Amino acid sequence: MPAPTRPPIHAVGVRKHHRRADRPALDGVDLTVAAGRVCALLGGNGAGKTTMVRILTTLTRPDAGTVHVAGYDTARDGTRVRAAIGLVGQYAALDEVLGACENLEMFARLAGLDRRRARARADELLATAGLTDTGRRPVSAFSGGMRRRLDLAASLITTPRVLFVDEPTTGLDPEARRDLWAAIRALADAGTTVLLTTQYLDEADALADDVVILRQGAVIAQGTPADLRRLVGEPRWELREPTLEDVYLHLHTTPGDDKATTR
Repeated sequence: MPAPTRPPIHAVGVRKHHRRADRPALDGVDLTVAAGRVCALLGGNGAGKTTMVRILTTLTRPDAGTVHVAGYDTARDGTRVRAAIGLVGQYAALDEVLGACENLEMFARLAGLDRRRARARADELLATAGLTDTGRRPVSAFSGGMRRRLDLAASLITTPRVLFVDEPTTGLDPEARRDLWAAIRALADAGTTVLLTTQYLDEADALADDVVILRQGAVIAQGTPADLRRLVGEPRWELREPTLEDVYLHLHTTPGDDKATTR
C-alpha cells in the first residue's frame, strides 16, 4: 500500500505533558519538513526537542495532535513509520567489544539482510563514514567523533527516507563536528529528509535549510536561517550579518509577544 502524498514530516497541534511536570513538554507544536531538507529543532535543555523526536519516531504517544512521518500516521501505522526512518539518539547504541564492521553487520542482520548482503552493506557504510581502516578495532577504543560517525552509519543500514538525529555533535571537537555535518548534508543532498535537534546556534546556522526554535514546549520562531536573521534587522555597523545567536538573544530579551513567528 503506497504512502499518502504528504510532506515527510507533518505534525499539527502536538501536545505532551509528562507526569509530575509543572508544565507541558510540548504545548501545541506544529511542524512540517519538506523532502530532502535539513530542519533543525533549536532550543536549550527542557525546550521539548527530544520529546518531539520521540513522538515523531513512535517511541512516545502524544496526548493530542496528529503526526505523520513518511506519509503514515504514527498512531495507526507505527510499523510502517519505523520501517521508513532512521534514528541516531544522543548516545551511541553500539557494542563496545565488537569492531565497527561487526557492529554494522549485526545491525544489518537484525534488519533482515542475509550474511553476504550484511557484510557488503557494512563495508559500504564503513567507507561512507571514513572508518574502513578502523573496522576491526573495538569500539571501546574509538574517539567520540568516530563513535558518532559509526552510529550515523548504523542508522543508514536500510537507507531511511527520513532520518532523525538527536544532538548529533554534543561533546565532539571542532573537526569531528565538521565531519559529521558534512555526512548529514550529503544525506540530504541525496534525498533523505533530516530532522536534527541541537543546542548549538552555529550548528543550526551552518547545516539547516530550515530552523524551528522551541522554548518551553512552544514554537517561538521558524523559517530559514536568513528569515530568522531578518528578525533582528539588517547587517550592523560592524559589517556582519546577524547570526542565529543574535536571533536567539533577540527572542529572549525583546518585550512583548514572544510567539511572533517568521514563516
